[in-house]
Amino acid sequence: MPKATKAGKTNSKNVAKTHELESQLKRALADYQNLEKRVEEERKLLSRLSASLLIEKLIPVLENLEKAQAHLKDEGLEMVVKQFKDIFTQEGVEEIAAEGAQFNPEFHEAIETQEGEKENMVVKVLAKGYKIENTVLRHAKVIVTKKKVDAEAEKKAEEVSDFGDYA
Repeated sequence: MPKATKAGKTNSKNVAKTHELESQLKRALADYQNLEKRVEEERKLLSRLSASLLIEKLIPVLENLEKAQAHLKDEGLEMVVKQFKDIFTQEGVEEIAAEGAQFNPEFHEAIETQEGEKENMVVKVLAKGYKIENTVLRHAKVIVTKKKVDAEAEKKAEEVSDFGDYA
């Protein structure tokens, strides 16, 4: 009988060892799959980043071509500008809507302010802004309106400030 008990203990040790090795293998496979996913995500991120950097360098070239086209009105130049814009569109580059829109510091950079009827409205775009998905490549440089301040209200505010803390 002692031989059967010994064989039973050896068998149970082998089963336990097998389960332990199986769980280690499953963990190693899961770690490897996670690593593959992370490497693929990083590869995509690197690709998007390098495309963004190149596009940032090409934006001034496109703008110079657009200015030349506005001045020369050449058909060949118009085709080149259209090709540029088509490539930008294929790469997911969008022009940031600005003129007539509410000022948004995430997308716009206020260069100047003017008096107007409404507060914080973009009245003129000095330089176009561009974005890829939700990443801004360049903020739109804009002129923003500020509401007209009533002259009487401004005068009263100055009088009150003249009195300091005693008003």
